[in-house]
Amino acid sequence: MTEKERTDTQLATLYDLRLQIKKSGKETYTTEELFELLDTVAQEKSKK
Repeated sequence: MTEKERTDTQLATLYDLRLQIKKSGKETYTTEELFELLDTVAQEKSKK
């Protein structure tokens, strides 16, 4: 994987997390809720 591909993948992951947060409609999150969102993004990425 090239550095550009790695950067693109990281940005896509951050964008996926942003979409998950926006979709939830919440204004504040507990640490546990953030972990759950991160787990969701990681699970979706591992399916691809």
